[in-house]
Amino acid sequence: MSSETNLREQICVLAKSLFDRGLTSGSTGNISARTEDDGLLVSPTGTSFGRLDPGRLSRFDAKGVLINGDAPTKEMPLHQAFYDTRSTAGAVVHLHSCHSVALSMMPDANEDCFLPPLTPYAIMKLGKVKLLPYFMPGDPDMGEAVRGLAGKRSAVMLSNHGPVVSGKDVEAACNAIEELEETARLAIIMRGVEARQLSEPQIKELVTKFDVQWED
Repeated sequence: MSSETNLREQICVLAKSLFDRGLTSGSTGNISARTEDDGLLVSPTGTSFGRLDPGRLSRFDAKGVLINGDAPTKEMPLHQAFYDTRSTAGAVVHLHSCHSVALSMMPDANEDCFLPPLTPYAIMKLGKVKLLPYFMPGDPDMGEAVRGLAGKRSAVMLSNHGPVVSGKDVEAACNAIEELEETARLAIIMRGVEARQLSEPQIKELVTKFDVQWED
């Protein structure tokens, strides 16, 4: 079995896992991953994470030309912005996960550091998450907003829409976006309570030990 065949199957298995556990629904969300020849495999437009077909994933070559598979997600500019600005990006995942979207709509949502430092894991896997303004789905300006971050953030939250996370590979990206959703859920649970957050020294220790980019 070729490495690309394995990657196609891995994308579909991980996407179905996210769908089955309610992290995205219907035909929402999209996922992409780098191939060994520097091309991309991308979930097609209008497809469900619960029913992706490995043989119908959109396949791009290293020049960004669609060479086979179905038409790609309309959020391609968003995915491409991460690949173009972050040399370590091997995969990108975008979900419409409930708690992170809810947190993005709170009037006191922190634009620079969307997730409060409640546990070490979100810091380790995501660093600071930037909260971006609302864009219409498919708007190429989303990609431009990500480019404006100059590769300094591995994850962003689209207001009233959903999180987008890049990772070294598709498994890492999926794990990280799950951590984002769980931390958002925890933040909502703790609203109205003076939660004991991680201290600045504790955050600094995590950032140093796990080589996390924290300062812009």
